[in-house]
Amino acid sequence: MADASQASDQSRCVLVIGDGSWGTALALVAARAGHYVRLWSHDPEASARLAADRENKRYLPGIQLPDNIEPVADPFQAAAGAELCLSVVPSRYLRSVAGQFAEVLPAHLPVISASKGLEIETFKRPTQILGEVLGERPLGVLTGPSHAEEVALGKPASLLVACDEAPVAELSQALLNGPRFRVYTSTDAIGAELGGALKNVIALAAGICDGLELGDNAKSAMITRGIVELARFGRSHGARTETFFGLAGVGDLITTCCSPHSRNRSVGERIGRGASLTQVLEEMHMVAEGVWTTRALFGPESDVHRSEPMPIAEQVHAILFDGRPAGEALEQLMQRSPAVEMEGLFDV
Repeated sequence: MADASQASDQSRCVLVIGDGSWGTALALVAARAGHYVRLWSHDPEASARLAADRENKRYLPGIQLPDNIEPVADPFQAAAGAELCLSVVPSRYLRSVAGQFAEVLPAHLPVISASKGLEIETFKRPTQILGEVLGERPLGVLTGPSHAEEVALGKPASLLVACDEAPVAELSQALLNGPRFRVYTSTDAIGAELGGALKNVIALAAGICDGLELGDNAKSAMITRGIVELARFGRSHGARTETFFGLAGVGDLITTCCSPHSRNRSVGERIGRGASLTQVLEEMHMVAEGVWTTRALFGPESDVHRSEPMPIAEQVHAILFDGRPAGEALEQLMQRSPAVEMEGLFDV
């Protein structure tokens, strides 16, 4: 296997924290761009299997890992020489995983979050959690329409990397760009991160539409009104409205609401067909972030009740956690008071 010290002048060392489907797919992206990649797993046995099999048989079976991806389980070994860190950890586990790297990552090392969720207990975004645990450092967000299964196969994808510090976004763009992986930049990290998290809630609603067999008109309306709901919420939390009408918002929302690869849409569909949330989650071996983001939205630390209305998210929460029948939730949405479509959304 190649060694980081033997890399070419154009090659850089990239650390990917998290060996799930998306973490592995991003490791493949960086490796195909010519970089040396360390793919960290919290489980030494899983890391050893990755190294032996050269394949993530649990999450991305059939896709070979090239020689310039090194699976590792030791945080110190993983971070050695890294020039960019991609944090690809489900939001529920991010704080504890980040804690393992608190004394490991140099303060100058940029950390780009590819997690799409909110912390239930605190209502904090992944970059806020990383900032608390890892200390002051350059932080950014990688998001957009990007199913791991397609990215891992090398199918074309376009994403957004957002950071308050433009040079950090540009570094990430330069390291990850490739013939089939195009990265745009933005300085609206809050909007990018909220878009990536909240679109999963709308995907649950779209899946419920599928489960109830409501048809294309209903699902299209759900997606369209969902992006308005996300944009209003984001704007009230310091994001830019236009971010939600780009890759981080409508782009990601379309993919998540329509694709057979979407875990959140699939969870919603099963619930729409009558399955319980407990039953669905027990049968999954991957994380559906939208479930926990929905809980965080209406948790004790959330300010959702003091911000813009979120009628779709409210009904999804009622279905998932209060036992409201999906048909009844639909009726409540359809019977809301008449409104102007984009009222106030683009006001300066």
